Amino acid sequence: MRMKTLEAHVNQLMATRPWLRERRYYPFSCFLRAAFGCKVHKVTIHAGFTCPNRDGRVGVGGCIYCVNASFSHPAKGPMKPIREQVAVGTRFMRERYGAEKFIAYFQAFSNTYADVSTLKARYDEALSVDKDIVGLSIGTRPDCVPDEVLDLVQSYTERYHVWLEYGIQSVHDRTLRIINRGHSLATFEDAIRRTKGRGIRICAHVILGLPGETWDDMMQTAEVVCGLGVDGIKIHHLYVAKDTPLAERHARGEVPTFTVEEYVPLAADFLERISPDIAVQRLVGDTHGGLLVAPIWPKSKPEVFAAIERELARRDSCQGARCQHVEVASAPRPATVSAATNGTTARHESACV
Repeated sequence: MRMKTLEAHVNQLMATRPWLRERRYYPFSCFLRAAFGCKVHKVTIHAGFTCPNRDGRVGVGGCIYCVNASFSHPAKGPMKPIREQVAVGTRFMRERYGAEKFIAYFQAFSNTYADVSTLKARYDEALSVDKDIVGLSIGTRPDCVPDEVLDLVQSYTERYHVWLEYGIQSVHDRTLRIINRGHSLATFEDAIRRTKGRGIRICAHVILGLPGETWDDMMQTAEVVCGLGVDGIKIHHLYVAKDTPLAERHARGEVPTFTVEEYVPLAADFLERISPDIAVQRLVGDTHGGLLVAPIWPKSKPEVFAAIERELARRDSCQGARCQHVEVASAPRPATVSAATNGTTARHESACV
């Protein structure tokens, strides 16, 4: 896109999407504020599920980078009752962050990988704990959503704000084989197709810096995932956790990781290539419990977020600036008004306050 054309494109995007004027990208916090008119936080839950890439149905050992305790705090140690996890989580979020509403987030492992009756019992338990729970978010794999499970998840959309979070990580099948994902891009595309039209919002998880991937590969992931029409995205840099096959490869010098100075412009490149209407639920990876091997960054997560915003501002750019899948002048998508929003309409004029 030529410079003058790009500048005009960015100006049009920012004129129609207030969050881009405030943050240069679309943080999930802005999306939730627009939908509910108050602070909404996720409460993470470990519900005791496993993964077909661990139990032998698809593979064994899991993905080469995966130690669930490194990114899902409730997955550390013995599993506590779901009711207790939610009660503790909502109390903490109220006291620490002033949260007013909550999304029950089934995070660890594949949270649709069970029979429907088991899934329903665990989802219902989480949702029944607190009257201020307004949403349900379910992390899973694209090969773990048969139609009967999608029917169950859809049934919650009448009362709750519902997300399915699909781990794809990369759109390149060669990469998916290297990291031992156990599924293909076609599996992800099929899951998206069968999920759409059900009132379920879709979030895709991607990792930047996977073994063997080039800048072009990562930008293609942005373009393909965006083209599938997802509603949200989680992006993070590849990090190496202890006691993983990836850690062994890293120790042998086979897998480099990004410095923060390398990651910031890369994240900006990625954001430029996805729709400005995709809510960004994550921009940086996170670890818990001293499991991180590399990279060790000298900046906190908020400092990295701020650096990415500054990089976009330096370019006079924003999320969606180089995206081919957006109508520039289209109005922002309003949040769906439902029982979950208590009748609240989207408030885009103050979306990030």
